[in-house]
Amino acid sequence: MLNYILRRVLYGVLVLAGVNLATFFLFFTVNTPDDMARLNIGGKRVTQELIEKWKSERGYDKPLYLNEKKEGIEKITETIFWERSVSLFTLHFGRADAESSGDIGDEVVRRMWVSIQLAVPIFVLQVIASVSFALMLVMFRHTRLDLAGVVFCVVMLSISALFYIIVGQFLFARVFKLVPSSGFAGGLDVLRFLLLPVALSVVSRLGTESRLYRAMFLEEIGKDYVRTARAKGLAER
Repeated sequence: MLNYILRRVLYGVLVLAGVNLATFFLFFTVNTPDDMARLNIGGKRVTQELIEKWKSERGYDKPLYLNEKKEGIEKITETIFWERSVSLFTLHFGRADAESSGDIGDEVVRRMWVSIQLAVPIFVLQVIASVSFALMLVMFRHTRLDLAGVVFCVVMLSISALFYIIVGQFLFARVFKLVPSSGFAGGLDVLRFLLLPVALSVVSRLGTESRLYRAMFLEEIGKDYVRTARAKGLAER
């Protein structure tokens, strides 16, 4: 098990390194630092002095991969590739190129807790709802209830998630005014803002997940160890 985990971690690191390198190469193949400076400075009359100043302030005045003007390890570290790409593996994301933007790492830390508050209840409730519904269908397999449940799952997974979002916001936020349609708050007020997106996410995935779990459970109950347990008198519940 430990070897498997280490292999997966190693594969993940290699994939991230490959994607990072390919993205950097393609980005700077299409765009040059001068093009980026003109785009961010704006205006029709952008002088070369302004471009050089913008590049110097953000470190784009350095070579891409190899700095021949430096000695030793600085030939590699004093490059755009090292500062903008390799540094990502140390969780140093640097600053955005826009004038008003701050440190990217600080922005991630500040905003990720909102995403976590939304993602954790969605994941937990999604598993509980999907597994429970799938188990109910398996318990009543080959019955009308099972058939109705399968049809319900197919209908649910055929509807776009965008439809659930639009209808949910319109009904519960605009018509009934039970929850706010946008925004966020701290403390216990956060529940009012999380209720609708969590509920819509669970409902929109219920058909797909329940159908998947139902197929997995049906396959599992047909295996030899289940039939052996039944033959020895083990109850269904």
